[in-house]
Amino acid sequence: MFRLRAVIVVLPLAMLLLSCSFRGPAERAQPGVPTTPLVAPLPRPKPPRIYRLSHLDTLVQVPGRVLTIYQASRGVYEKLPQTLKLPPVPTSAEEEATFDFEAEERLRLRDAGPMVQRRKHTLWLRPTHTKPLRLVNQSSENEASSVAYEYVASVPAIKQWLVAVRLYEGGYYLLVNQHTGRRTRVWSPPAVAPDGRHFVCGNSDVLARYEPNGLQLWAVDNGNLRLLWERQTEWGCTQPRWLDNRTILFEQDFFDNDDVDTRVVRLTVLP
Repeated sequence: MFRLRAVIVVLPLAMLLLSCSFRGPAERAQPGVPTTPLVAPLPRPKPPRIYRLSHLDTLVQVPGRVLTIYQASRGVYEKLPQTLKLPPVPTSAEEEATFDFEAEERLRLRDAGPMVQRRKHTLWLRPTHTKPLRLVNQSSENEASSVAYEYVASVPAIKQWLVAVRLYEGGYYLLVNQHTGRRTRVWSPPAVAPDGRHFVCGNSDVLARYEPNGLQLWAVDNGNLRLLWERQTEWGCTQPRWLDNRTILFEQDFFDNDDVDTRVVRLTVLP
């Protein structure tokens, strides 16, 4: 009788313990365990379009020799000195229609000294070793033959005067030797290397294309200017500045997606 009572008491306790020990993890959520959702794989990075325009990354100097153009820092570029401070110029047809070229030239002539003078339509330059040079503006009913000469600046590093030649569409620049009066036609105002032995002329007209786009490299020898090479390109070269006596940084303008874009690049122009 006593054994039967013990069994009756023990059996319910055993069943209760068994029911507790067989409760699995699937019956109750585990508290404090975060769940991680599935993440879709990221797409492969796609470089900007500029890095796929390979024709912007080289310049053929001579047949068989290609100069590589590298992207450069705009911060470094903006810290480089400009060898020639240029006057403001209109940046659109609307600005050009109201821009007073004569008034701007009068301001520059005040600092030019007695060797450079303007008399009505004639610009006089007086080199030291030859007779005065006379540049006369020509107005004509035939717009294609119209020309105007505008004094821009003196370039003492290479002993030249810089004169802008304005045509009906586009134009160019003249460097005039301050001693001999010799005239040299260039694409743009010169950027002179720190040692004064070379200068570059970079031009950009990628939208209208009235003027050549590209780069010229010149050598200076006792005031004589010698063109080493020039290359017309699909892209434009704006405001080149010298990093050292061999390397320039400039703003490279290019036409892409029906618009003109710009990046700062580096180019070693001398070996």
